[in-house]
Amino acid sequence: MKNEKIRKIANNCIYTLLLLLAATALAFLIFFASSRNSANIALIYILALLLISQHTASYGYGIFSALFSVVCINCFFTYPYFAVNFTLNGYPITFIFMLTIALLASAAIIRLKKQEQMIAERERQINEAEKERIRANLLRAVSHDLRTPLTSIIGASASYMENPEAFSRQECLDMVSTINEDSHWLLNMVENLLSVTRIQNDGGKVAKEPEVMVEEVVSEAISRLKKRIPDAKLTVEVPPQVLMVPMDPLLIEQVLINLLENAVVHSESTEPIRLLITEETDTVTFHVIDHGKGIDVQILPEILSGHYDRPASTEAHRGMGIGLSICNTIVQAHGGTIEARNHEAGAEFYFTLPKEDKAL
Repeated sequence: MKNEKIRKIANNCIYTLLLLLAATALAFLIFFASSRNSANIALIYILALLLISQHTASYGYGIFSALFSVVCINCFFTYPYFAVNFTLNGYPITFIFMLTIALLASAAIIRLKKQEQMIAERERQINEAEKERIRANLLRAVSHDLRTPLTSIIGASASYMENPEAFSRQECLDMVSTINEDSHWLLNMVENLLSVTRIQNDGGKVAKEPEVMVEEVVSEAISRLKKRIPDAKLTVEVPPQVLMVPMDPLLIEQVLINLLENAVVHSESTEPIRLLITEETDTVTFHVIDHGKGIDVQILPEILSGHYDRPASTEAHRGMGIGLSICNTIVQAHGGTIEARNHEAGAEFYFTLPKEDKAL
């Protein structure tokens, strides 16, 4: 810390001296090129004062620069030349004028830099608070949603290991199928958690690609979903024109997969899930619409936060906490919004992304 402070002082001193010497050299060139007209000499030193104050943000360097400038003007650019004469008319006014400029400039720069530091500190605190909120929501969801498949896997495997002869071949196949399904579900949750970890490591922000084709993201999400749920029935509607949206395509794919999988698993409907893409002036909206039983009105206001109270039948709602909480986090990190609502024949989740990156 001490060495850094010494290095900063040395850099400021070198910068101040070099800039004052450069201003003096430039003043000599202009002075002799204009037949010793000293009208613009003070302006050169004033510019140097402003630059020094901006770089150093310290009163000391500004005061020294003001004294140096006044002495140089008196010695080199006021008759008799190359002689210091403190009795010249207007000399005190010039000194006070230069000193005032130095003090005002330093004060303004110091105030601006303090404001910048306060803004940076406030942003850091906001980012830390957002990270903590995401972490708390995830832990709340993980504590509930990951326990069920782990218990199922441990219970099935332990039962078979204790007495394998007690199970028929079909019962063994059923247990293996259950373990396989729960393992794939856990793998999906790990992918979700890794997605949020990427956002947390970037301070609550995402590294967007400037132009991503929406159709490609939708196609990849559906392809990955079909590998997990081969029997999933989907209909997709996209605008005829090509849509380009700034986004992290892997994260948005994860959002689409989570919403589509929730609709397929939890809607309890044989009707196809409808994925609708709509375009507005400044945004693109992704709608996932099912024709099932809809969302319980008691959990609808908190369903995206991931910490609503689950009903007793946890199997029917398994995964919704983590998946929807992560969808909410990813969409918000993209500067978008996500909502859930019921319609006449089921439920709808939809999220909106801006067409232009606001950070740019």
